[in-house]
Order: sequence, then structure tokens, then C-alpha cells
Amino acid sequence: MYLIPFFIGLSIYAVVRVLFTGFYTIRPDERAVITSFGKAERAPGSGVVDDSILTDDEKERYAYPAVTVIGPGGPYFKWPWQKVHKVSVATETVDLVWDPSKHQETIECVTKDNLTTGVNGQLRYRINENHLYAYLFGVQSPLEHVMGYFVSVLRERISTFADPRGQSLMKADEIADESGGVELSEGVSINDLRKNLPMLNDYMEQQCRSTAARYGIVLDAALITEIDPPPEVDQALSAINSTRNQVAADISTARADSEQQITMSNRAVEIADNNAQAEVAPLKVLADTLAHIKQEGGSDALKIYLRNMRVPLLQRAQRIVVNSRNSS
Repeated sequence: MYLIPFFIGLSIYAVVRVLFTGFYTIRPDERAVITSFGKAERAPGSGVVDDSILTDDEKERYAYPAVTVIGPGGPYFKWPWQKVHKVSVATETVDLVWDPSKHQETIECVTKDNLTTGVNGQLRYRINENHLYAYLFGVQSPLEHVMGYFVSVLRERISTFADPRGQSLMKADEIADESGGVELSEGVSINDLRKNLPMLNDYMEQQCRSTAARYGIVLDAALITEIDPPPEVDQALSAINSTRNQVAADISTARADSEQQITMSNRAVEIADNNAQAEVAPLKVLADTLAHIKQEGGSDALKIYLRNMRVPLLQRAQRIVVNSRNSS
């Protein structure tokens, strides 16, 4: 007698639970995966793996199965033993210093010349719906793993970073030497990092492309905006930069002066050459004329020409000296 009301109440509870909790909807910026007794519904095929990104060891470690992804819409129905896991696929932003286990205001990194510097910035990321199994069931906190992976790669890159344009600039100027040319060109590593922030961001984006297959998170952009050393180091860097700028200005001034002196010397040589040619030209013409007269008229014609050329000179002369030996 008591079992009948019990089964009636149980039936009513089951119907109410199914009706009120069995339907759900998915927003346009969401995707969902259903699990039955804790197991996600599989989709045909294996997980999406980019062979060009993951190594052979990583392919075995992150060979996650493909799951059935429920897109926006609804209402959808699920049984009481099923659970809906919703995730947002919209692009989100997180600070580079975000860490749920500790509070920090900057990421400390050591540069190539053993200077400790602080790095700040932001990451734009989104959840990849093709790798929802890795995001939902691969690790407990995917974003924390991605941040740790990003910071590790960033510290490794900063510790070995050198300005790639330094060596080419030295070769172009032909002032490099094997002993100290590289250091002169590269300068202080913190300055090189600040000048090449876009290059550093591009490198980080390329190195973190595997996060989609690893953790189901795609990094859309790495925005490293600040590289700030400690105050005492910053003051020393300011002094070094001022000295380098002054040296560069002095070198530019010296080069400009030397080029100006070389140009003036070349012009002076050209002027002297032109003057010499101007003085030699009439003599060459006169020599050609005398040779032609002698060739055409002989020595007598040449003597007559010379006598006629002396007449204007004798008219202008105030004193005439006659050599008695030649006159006799």
C-alpha cells in the first residue's frame, strides 16, 4: 500500500526534473559538449592535430579524441544522466601577470647581459571549438597552463635575445672587428628588446601556436607593451644611451666634415687642372701653327712669320737690348 504513493511521487519527480532541467540553449558566442555518465560524446575521426606544429612526442601525448560540438541554438534536450559543458568562444584578454596561485605586478626576466627586467603586457585568446576535449578534459586549468607555457618561452627568448640588425649594420659600415664589433652594434640587451617589441611579439605568437592542440586555447595576439628594468638599472641605461647618442652625433659630425673637406679638395684639384689646361692650350695652338707654317713654306716662311710677330712687340717695347754676338 505504501509503495504505490512512493512510485507515484518518484514518477512525478522524474517528470518534473526532466521537463525543467532537460532543456537548454546555447548562446551565439558559446559551444557545448555533452557527457553521459562522465564520458563525452565522440565524433567520427580523431582529434585535429597540426603535424607541422607538434613534435612526434607531443602528438602521442596530446592525441585527444574529437567530440561532438553543439552549436548555438536550442532548446536542446538532455537526459538526467547527461551533463552539458558550455564554453565561450569569444575573444578575451588577460594580463600577462595573471596567476591564480600568486599576486604579482610584473614578470621578472633575466636578459643576455644578466640584467633583471620586468615585463608587462596582455594576451588575446579564444577557445578553439575543434579542440574542446583538450580544454574541458585535458587539464584542470587550461588558461593557467597556457600562461605558464607562454612565460617560460618568453623568459627563454629574452635571455638569448640579440638585435638581428646589428651585424648587418656593422658589415655595411665596414667598422666591425672580431673582438668587439658585435657588442658595439648590439648595445645593451634591454635597449634591443625595447626597439624590437613587434619582432618579439611575432616570435611569441609563432612559438605558442601549439597551445590549441595542447590545451584547446588559441592565442590571437601577444601584446608585450612594457620592458622596465629596476630604477638603478634604468638610470644607468639612460646614461649609457646619452653617451652613445653623443658619440653617434660626434661621429656623424666628423664624417660630415671629412666629406666636406674631401669635396673641397676635389674641387680645388679640378680648378687647378682646368687652369693648367687653359694655359697650355694657347701654347699647343701656337706650336701647331708654327709646325704647319714650316711644313708648308719652309724655314724662310717661318722666319718671316716670326719677324712679323715681333713687330707689334717692338712697337710696345720701351727698351731694346741687342746682343752684339748675335748681331755680328
